[in-house]
Amino acid sequence: MSTLDKVVAITGASSGIGEATARELAARGAAVVLGARRTDRLDALVADIRAAGGRAELAETDVTRRADLERLVALAVDRFGRLDVLVGNAGVARIAPVAALDVDDWDAMIDVNLRGVLHGIAAALPVFREQGRGHFVTTVSTSGLKIVPGQAIYAGTKNAVRTLLEALRQESTDGVLRTTAISPGYVRTELVDHVEDPGQREQAQQAMATLGISPDAVARAIAFAIEQPDDVEIGELTIRPTRQG
Repeated sequence: MSTLDKVVAITGASSGIGEATARELAARGAAVVLGARRTDRLDALVADIRAAGGRAELAETDVTRRADLERLVALAVDRFGRLDVLVGNAGVARIAPVAALDVDDWDAMIDVNLRGVLHGIAAALPVFREQGRGHFVTTVSTSGLKIVPGQAIYAGTKNAVRTLLEALRQESTDGVLRTTAISPGYVRTELVDHVEDPGQREQAQQAMATLGISPDAVARAIAFAIEQPDDVEIGELTIRPTRQG
């Protein structure tokens, strides 16, 4: 395994893809700065990484609050002298037809999945520009590639992020900035555990359990994108189970 001398901040780092990415990158030599709302889980994760000889810090982070992202980025710079990569991984999923008019759920997905990414960009972009390099790696979804009933708002937020990253890429072709969209399919995470409708939740959980791949697979894909030379940009990666339709 190659040594990855990067400083990487990760949102949504307390479980699933975020946790797996933290462990994978730290094992490869990166310094990781972990953000999530569940600090008890972050405490345990940081302790594990440090016990294995890795470098890790944490900050309680709610991506819907711009100041939290600013604090996460500042922690990376203060502790390690720079920030090379921001992995925007925090996300929520609610499954329901549009006609259900679950406006509060719509707001939650927009606030976390879209506004949370924007807050990360606003916090890290000035640092990347000052440094002369930086990399945004953002978890999107195959839900934006194959549109299905019940996921209109979720897929809409993910495709908004996909569009945002592509526009940012086109605005940043001076060699300073890299952007990567990671689109996972079914992955064994807690993403659908908070779907309110019991039937929808059970169906989604069953699909995750029977088809889902390990979060470690997505973490390896993220590591692959990050470890490329600075003049190479992996714009988008789709990673799904081989049996996913």
